[in-house]
Amino acid sequence: MGVDDQKEEREVLESIFPDEITDVSETEFRIAITLDDGRHEDEEREDEQPIIILNVAYPPDYPDEAPRLDVTQPPNAPKHPYLDIHEDKQRLLDSLKETIEENLGMAMVFTLVTVIKDSAELLITERQNAKQALVEIAAAKAEEEENKKFQGEADKKKRIVKEEKKLTGKELWQQGLVGKTEDDDDDEVDEVDVGKLKIEATS
Repeated sequence: MGVDDQKEEREVLESIFPDEITDVSETEFRIAITLDDGRHEDEEREDEQPIIILNVAYPPDYPDEAPRLDVTQPPNAPKHPYLDIHEDKQRLLDSLKETIEENLGMAMVFTLVTVIKDSAELLITERQNAKQALVEIAAAKAEEEENKKFQGEADKKKRIVKEEKKLTGKELWQQGLVGKTEDDDDDEVDEVDVGKLKIEATS
């Protein structure tokens, strides 16, 4: 592909990314890529979505030779909780190697934009899921501790109730309200009989 063909690909890219593409020179340009990190469902402002910039430079023999690529972010871009371009740059660029090899000899920049976008979003999703998993583990542990505490309190209440029942039984015994036997009834009968005998003897 000669310079004319490179310009043709550049024109096609401009029709696809009219607001995202910026020329640096005749053979170099950059494309701003807005990532979907899932926050648009909860946030009102779409412009809060993270943006990465794919910098592309055509070598003379492109596309038989791989384009020179770099990944940056807009100046003064807010720090994203799950994506750090300085730390993740090489990982993102490495994700393009296989695609570049498969597309040598063909215009490939649009495909590279798609792949690096997917790679960045996957990286964000993996980290979000990892954090969510930690949150769920912490919540489960807290719930387990709470259940142990609740069970301990329940067992303590059972012991107290059981002890109170024992104490109440003792008090009832001391008050003579429980434990009355048949011997007690016989004593009452004997007292009545003795009285009757006394009356009969007098008469």
